[in-house]
Amino acid sequence: MCGIFGIEGHEDAANLSYLGLHALQHRGQESSGIVSWDGSRLHLERGMGHVADIFKESVLKRLPGSRAIGHTRYSTSGTSIVANAQPIVVKTSMGPLGIIHNGNLVNDREIRQQLEKEGSIFQTTSDTEVILHLMARNPREDIVESLLGALERVRGAYSLLLVTESCLVAARDPHGFRPLILGEIHGRPCFSSESCAFDLLGAKILRELKPGEVVVARGKNIESYRLPRVPEPSRCAFELVYFARPDSEVFGDSVSEARLAMGARLAREGPADADIVVPVPDSGLFAALGYSRESGLPLEFGLIRNHYVGRTFIEPKQSIRHFGVKIKLNPVRGLIAGKKVVLVDDSIVRGTTSKKIVRMVREAGAAEVHLRISSPPTAFPCHYGIDTPSRDQLIAADHDVPKICQHVGADSLAYLSLEGLLSCAHGAPDSYCTACWTGGYRVPMGENQSQTELFPIRTEEASEA
Repeated sequence: MCGIFGIEGHEDAANLSYLGLHALQHRGQESSGIVSWDGSRLHLERGMGHVADIFKESVLKRLPGSRAIGHTRYSTSGTSIVANAQPIVVKTSMGPLGIIHNGNLVNDREIRQQLEKEGSIFQTTSDTEVILHLMARNPREDIVESLLGALERVRGAYSLLLVTESCLVAARDPHGFRPLILGEIHGRPCFSSESCAFDLLGAKILRELKPGEVVVARGKNIESYRLPRVPEPSRCAFELVYFARPDSEVFGDSVSEARLAMGARLAREGPADADIVVPVPDSGLFAALGYSRESGLPLEFGLIRNHYVGRTFIEPKQSIRHFGVKIKLNPVRGLIAGKKVVLVDDSIVRGTTSKKIVRMVREAGAAEVHLRISSPPTAFPCHYGIDTPSRDQLIAADHDVPKICQHVGADSLAYLSLEGLLSCAHGAPDSYCTACWTGGYRVPMGENQSQTELFPIRTEEASEA
């Protein structure tokens, strides 16, 4: 649950990275950081909090250079402290390195323990640092070879950017769990977790990195390598359901169009005898619009969100979750009172937030509340970079739909089927990771045997990619 952005060969690299992180703020609100290269050294600025709180004009002036990468973080591995904020920067025999990472490694603990026994000293508890240690212990004249060797050892989800004194490197894991997009600004290569950052900067989208692709940017030129292939890709379907911004494109899909289709399918699978459709803002908006269009029920903005409060789902402390719903949402009584309401949201995790929202709508005078969820029941935790709690905290792990309905206090409850969800996304259904709904983890936890040879696949101009 992080956002990454990077740009190569642009005189305003740090400022553009700062703006790119603004567009990716929804992907993490714990910490932010940028590192730049000015031709002689790396310059790092990072801190806890939102992008705008950290990067004042005076701070950005301390980030000179034409190569930069930036990160906005929500932790799924490593504690929420400034030491774990990214980028992580180290000095090695190959020169200084800075790295940022979106995703979650599943065998980092085993590798860390082995390296510590052999004398390595870790500065953070983040899984990302493992990659830097593997590189430092396997130096190569071409630093890209060192990174490729490190990526042979790690498993799990990663879309990452690496800044060195000679190049900027982007890599996506062979399963393709997390999105990573290649673009250009005035012919200069740039990378982002989502296309919405390119929209802000007026950058041109070139293409999404392929699963297992490693792209090396030097000036205007890029080289591309391919990590060993895996039997099947595993793109995170939850990116389309909830996590990505609706104005983005990820995995070749328009997020808004995918959510509209999910809402329409949900209306067919879970119709309700009701008067109005009310979205739970903001992530339920497009699914609710799709539900409204398909069902013929009018869409009403019966819940108003306070946009100065972070997304409840990704607030790191349980104490914040307890009162976050009332701070975040307020009902419009004039729209809700006396109405039978279809309440549309993207997911139910613990059930506590849904229960509070249903109660809020009832207290605003709703005659009935029919809860509709635009994804299947979340019954298993994610190990690949989405912050879901352990299985004993997931309400769908030990409650069927009627019991969940009773728990949240709705008059009825319906989820979108897995088949229905996958029909709303481009690509083959089996190209998506659905482990949070099915428990089918494609990358098991723990150490893995070394993979096979790495295969370079092409060299190309960024503008022609």
